[in-house]
Amino acid sequence: MSRRNLIALAGISAVLLGGLAVLLGSSHAAQDAEGPAPARNAAADPPGGLAQRLELRPDEIDQFKILPAMEHVFLIRREAVGSIDFNQELSVDVFPPVAGKILRVLASAGDDVRAGAPLYTIDSPDLVQAASSLISAAGVLELTTRSLKRAHELQGVQGISQKDLDQAVSDQQAAEAALRAARDAVRIFGKTDQDMDAIISQRKIDPELVVHSPITGRVTARNAAPGLLAQPGAAPAPLTLSDVSTLWMLADVAESDFGVLKLGLPVEVSVRAYPDRSFQGKIVNIGAAVDPATRRVPVRSEIRDPHHELRPGMFATFVITIGETRAPAVPRPGVIREGDGTICVWSTADRKTFVRRAVKTGLEQDGLVQILQGLSPGDLVATQSALFLSSALSGSPQ
Repeated sequence: MSRRNLIALAGISAVLLGGLAVLLGSSHAAQDAEGPAPARNAAADPPGGLAQRLELRPDEIDQFKILPAMEHVFLIRREAVGSIDFNQELSVDVFPPVAGKILRVLASAGDDVRAGAPLYTIDSPDLVQAASSLISAAGVLELTTRSLKRAHELQGVQGISQKDLDQAVSDQQAAEAALRAARDAVRIFGKTDQDMDAIISQRKIDPELVVHSPITGRVTARNAAPGLLAQPGAAPAPLTLSDVSTLWMLADVAESDFGVLKLGLPVEVSVRAYPDRSFQGKIVNIGAAVDPATRRVPVRSEIRDPHHELRPGMFATFVITIGETRAPAVPRPGVIREGDGTICVWSTADRKTFVRRAVKTGLEQDGLVQILQGLSPGDLVATQSALFLSSALSGSPQ
């Protein structure tokens, strides 16, 4: 390169450097006129650059409800899904005492009946035979009683031997025993002493046998129909009754929860039909084995249903209370989940400056969230509109 070209290049460089100096000088002058740039508090900023502290103006503080973290008792519970069923220990199949053809059905499925109420009637040949024996035994007793009376009268005038008198006494005693046996045989058919006295006095036999309810409950199944033959113990029973004041809740509990299950533990049951209510009960049976396919243990609870609102077959949620624990608690609106998954609360010491605290939460009950770490009882936190504090800081340097 020639000497003349080198001199020209040096001149251009000097002009460029001079312009750069002028620009830098202008920048520093402007900065001096405006004051120093605000410095961020490194202790208040997390590595991600999101501010942890916010100072509110007096007119903004009224928008937030500030309450101390309270110590609350949280119940330790386990849940399972199951279904409602009749209390099989309070259910009975109503069979007739003897075989017979059903004549009339006096109750329908769903009817509530009291103990002793008539359910259905049958035409029973056995009842006819037992009633005939009763009438015959009563006649024999009447005859032997008159014979014994005459024998005593003849004995007074020595008109009868002692042997004949003893025979009359024996016959009368045998007739009394036969009558007692005949009455007991008729009593099996549900006849009362008044009914049997009427049969004896009227010499009339009614072959229609009335089958009465053995318990107070609800007719839960009806298989009876006029003309069908009903026999004792032959399934299906003509009618089935259940005491519906208590029902069963059948659930399968996870094997991992088996160690905390105990008989008598209180349970709460909720069903979709009554989403805002719960039914109380207790555990009455725990399965003796774990299902190898599901790894669950069958658990049966007895549920109180005094108003007869539950129905067998309903799906239900089974909640077992196994204990309780005390811990700081914050109302649910005061606990915020940040975009990165962090759970935090906004605390304050002077009700003016709020600091974001990361916390570890546990149970949630009665609108309160259990705080396991990061907060102590008595610490003041924002419990209303706390979400807006995090939203306001999403792009704020302070």
